[in-house]
Amino acid sequence: MPDTLITTETYSAKLNAHQLVGSRAVSGGQIFVPPRPIDPQHVTSEMEMIELSGKGTLVSFSIVPVASTEMIAAGYGRDNPHCVGIVRLDEGPSVSAQIIGVDVSRPDSIELGMQMQAEFIERTIGDVTKTILAFRPA
Repeated sequence: MPDTLITTETYSAKLNAHQLVGSRAVSGGQIFVPPRPIDPQHVTSEMEMIELSGKGTLVSFSIVPVASTEMIAAGYGRDNPHCVGIVRLDEGPSVSAQIIGVDVSRPDSIELGMQMQAEFIERTIGDVTKTILAFRPA
């Protein structure tokens, strides 16, 4: 059993500290992001929390002109679309996140296979501030 419980709250606390963490199955070594408390393949709770490098490769992306309430509050929408993508981390798992530091007006300038680095963005909605995982070209 790990010293740190693998929960949504723990993951959020690590993001707030600008750390990207995952969980690793003790028996099979598979890594999950966000962390899971149970290895679904071996059906065991023998998991450990690990810190990840935050480095990876862009494997898919989309320019999104329609924004959620949170993204509208951050200034995104039809006149200011944002990019979301899938980044395959150097440690193996893939994670979905906002891609920043790219020219969304020129999607052809965004290249699959480009190296990415995790960024941590503070967003406030009402009285609540959250840290959001994003990636930018390395």
